[in-house]
Amino acid sequence: MEPMGKTETELKGNVERELMLIDGERVASEGGKFIPVETPAKRGTVIAEVPRAMEADVDRAVKAAAKAFESWKRMAPRDRGKLMLKIAVDMEAQSEDIAKTLSLETGNAIRTQSRGEIALAADLFRFYGGVAGEQKGETVPLGEQLLCYSRREPIGVVAGIIPWNSPVLLGALKITMALTVGNALVLKPSSEAPLAVLKIARICNAHLPKGVLNVLTGGGNECGTMLARHPGVGKLSLTGSSEVGKSIMAAAAERIVPVTLELGGKSPQIVFPDADDDQVAQSVINGMRFTRQGQSCTAGSRLFLHASIFDSFMDRLVKKLSALKIGDPIDEATDMGAIINRVQFEKVCAYVKDGLGQKESRLLMGGLPPQEGPLAQGYFMEPTIFTHIKNEWRIAREEVFGPVLVSIPWEKEEEAIRMANDSHYGLAAYVYSHDIGKALRTAHAIESGWIQVNQGLGILPGTSYGGFKQSGIGREYSLEGMLDSYTQRKCITVNLQY
Repeated sequence: MEPMGKTETELKGNVERELMLIDGERVASEGGKFIPVETPAKRGTVIAEVPRAMEADVDRAVKAAAKAFESWKRMAPRDRGKLMLKIAVDMEAQSEDIAKTLSLETGNAIRTQSRGEIALAADLFRFYGGVAGEQKGETVPLGEQLLCYSRREPIGVVAGIIPWNSPVLLGALKITMALTVGNALVLKPSSEAPLAVLKIARICNAHLPKGVLNVLTGGGNECGTMLARHPGVGKLSLTGSSEVGKSIMAAAAERIVPVTLELGGKSPQIVFPDADDDQVAQSVINGMRFTRQGQSCTAGSRLFLHASIFDSFMDRLVKKLSALKIGDPIDEATDMGAIINRVQFEKVCAYVKDGLGQKESRLLMGGLPPQEGPLAQGYFMEPTIFTHIKNEWRIAREEVFGPVLVSIPWEKEEEAIRMANDSHYGLAAYVYSHDIGKALRTAHAIESGWIQVNQGLGILPGTSYGGFKQSGIGREYSLEGMLDSYTQRKCITVNLQY
């Protein structure tokens, strides 16, 4: 789970205090303690405080959700869908305020990232609101004397735990998928970025029955762990690192409850020799999520370039990346903001140092962060590219979660596929070629759950999204993902001759 950061005893000055949402009410923690939320664009600057939820708060939230579930599950699915649609309207009306808060707490640029995240989150409410009536079962033909049919029923209280990199989008995803089919939800955002999620929760609370949605703030090792282990929780849904995913699976195993895990990645981008052009170079930049500082589980951080175009394509890439403006996330001119916090910043720096320490590696651009000037005031890093890297090196195998790309040449198609699959991750992948047959053949051979061909865009509602290997269990963003992950199937067989 994520670190606590500063303790409440280290707070200085007067900052705004936000409150959690439990049983329809905005509340502080029963212990009365708060933790700070800093802005990564200005080191050490606290922009708000949020309650430090502990065991009593977790218990109260789960019990409130369990009570609300009993009536919520009986509401007609289409009526639940109508509430999701109303929430989408209100989210869009307040989108600019939410986007500013999101940029302040995450460091993501408002123009290139935060506004788009809010818009996509609102689209999720619209998508799931629109398909709410598809909570259907099937009939099974067993003969004229028997009627056999299935029902999809909600599970109960869902615990949703989300990270700091896309908190509004991921919060909206847990809310819509869990609630649309009749579950109640206790949501725990990261203590690093809870503020925009709390704004979304207040919008939801204006439309939902009390207790259906509860939001707890606090540290992962405290609040998150207690929530995952609470006996009243019937399902665990985590978006986070693979290491945290293992702890969630262990907690689920104690009570044998279902889990959905969307975890880490070290995603490959394969460029064939016929794709040496500016459009593909831009798609590679998008796929690497440079304007999110590389802080994405789908970041295409391993670039496999055909040897014949290696130098020319890298020239295109460097030229485009050099034009990105790094700085204040609220500034409309900014393309790329800051790393979320000191811990992650130092982790990324350690990976860069590791890459620099390899005798054979070559730093093509970027590197360690500036020590002076405006960028030294926050956790800013420049786009960084290493070449002459081996696929088995640590920087090419582990998830950096920062703006660090490694580029590796290949000559034969099977070599590129082998290197792409040589990973314990299997979340996303990107393939670029004008030969669509070759591109699809490659896509089919890659061991990843979500693959894009000739584009590096983000996830859209309706897309079946999830990982292979240690990148996760279950699917999200889609109708089938909601039904398979957030409902349980009941089969009923009736003897018609009785």
